[in-house]
Amino acid sequence: MRTSIPTLVGFTKSPWNKGRLIGQKRPLKPKEVWAIRVGLQLERRSRDLALFNLAIDSKLRGCDFVRSPQQRHDPIHGRHALP
Repeated sequence: MRTSIPTLVGFTKSPWNKGRLIGQKRPLKPKEVWAIRVGLQLERRSRDLALFNLAIDSKLRGCDFVRSPQQRHDPIHGRHALP
């Protein structure tokens, strides 16, 4: 006797990137880079500013710089950096 797993009829899950542009994006203009830097400075987000500057200075792409939460290690705890 064979039993099948019931499925929901008429239920289709749309892709998460439906309607979005995919592929390589155009590079940021210098004006846009400075706008992001100033915004991060005004919000006092020094860690994000440091990561943004590192990515811009080393010309990394977003996919090269972003890692999954399991691989992420934050070297800063409180106000002291880890060795």
